[in-house]
Amino acid sequence: MKVQNKWIRAAIPALLLHCSIGTVYCWSIFSQEIADYIGFSKGATEWAFSFAIFFLGMSAAFLGNIVEKDIHKSSLIAAISFALGMAGTGFFIYYGGQHKGSPLALIGIYVCYGFIMGIGLGTGYLSPVKTLMLWFEDRKGLATGLAVAGFGAAKAIASPIMQALLDNLGEGGIYKMFLILAAVYFVMMFTGHLLLAKPAGWHEPAKKDKGEGILATLKREPITSYIGIWLMFYINITCGLALISQEKMIVKCIGLAASVGIISTVSAVFNAGGRLGFSAWADKMKDRNTIYKLIFILSIVFTGVAILTSGIKNGEGNIVLTILVLALIFVVNAGYGGGFSNVPTLLSDHYGMGSISAIHGITLSAWAFAGLTGNQIANLIVNNTGQFFQDSHGNMINPAGYQNVLFFTITLYVIALLISLFLVKPCKKDEKKKTGNN
Repeated sequence: MKVQNKWIRAAIPALLLHCSIGTVYCWSIFSQEIADYIGFSKGATEWAFSFAIFFLGMSAAFLGNIVEKDIHKSSLIAAISFALGMAGTGFFIYYGGQHKGSPLALIGIYVCYGFIMGIGLGTGYLSPVKTLMLWFEDRKGLATGLAVAGFGAAKAIASPIMQALLDNLGEGGIYKMFLILAAVYFVMMFTGHLLLAKPAGWHEPAKKDKGEGILATLKREPITSYIGIWLMFYINITCGLALISQEKMIVKCIGLAASVGIISTVSAVFNAGGRLGFSAWADKMKDRNTIYKLIFILSIVFTGVAILTSGIKNGEGNIVLTILVLALIFVVNAGYGGGFSNVPTLLSDHYGMGSISAIHGITLSAWAFAGLTGNQIANLIVNNTGQFFQDSHGNMINPAGYQNVLFFTITLYVIALLISLFLVKPCKKDEKKKTGNN
């Protein structure tokens, strides 16, 4: 039955793949433990996460054609690469524990968590997306939102499990956790790989000639539209990472240090909810770009209010300001997630389904570059403006520095809104694109 197959052949395998690879965002749970165990600073180990996001985007960009041609090959590459990267990370953590301060251990973690896992992340992220849109043709946004929500929710689901493993595995629990999870995630992703399949009646659109490819597809609309989509995506991720990377310390600034874990979980739920909610909402709109306008307007309004009230600097002890800062964190998380889930469907509306995996893959290069700039720029602002001091709980905080990050993000959000309004060509979903649905 077709309805049954939608879930067995598309939705369930997509969730198995995305709920596995989405755990890359759990890095903050164990980054300090890795640094302590191998004898390096936390700052040195942080680059492993930045490399993982960079290679996620770049592998998606360069391997998008493989996903386009054969989702079974790409999903198998994802399962093997992700599990191998996790296991390798575990091994080099173990090695670093035996040889404190060894550069080989640090480089090994960079290669395994950053490069090898990054390949699994990029191919795993892309593999189920086109399949979902084919099965759920009338509700493409809902379908892709469901899967991408799995990526966003993975942190909320896996974080307590990882913490429990770290607390109960004893000496060397950090490397043991990686080895255990490598096996668990391989089983999950390999099962998703076996189940994933396109609809039986789907036939890839024939290319008119051997030169027919991504560039030819993109040229069928003004190139400014694609540039605009790429820039909107890049800015949304950059702003999201800039705020999310400082989220823990911002929460401490407003006097909620004891609730950091709970607020982190709630923000992860908003992240996942934004991926599902914004994309499902976009299914009812004539132009999915409207969703980006809403995301940017909401982000500008809540960021602006936090700036005008100096909420981060003055939030401690003030219930209204505390609520406003928390609202900013939750809204940005929701918009950050919604930006991800709407990209593939917006691209398919503009360019059809024929080369969507390859085009989506190239667009994810924006994620790669944002992964290297968003949190790094925020750290630069915090470390060079304002002043650090010790709060009543012994935490070193810089409220003025975190507040200044908002000036950076609101400027970018305004630019993104202008791009959405004037650069991205309106697209009606009922128009048939020569590039795919013919």
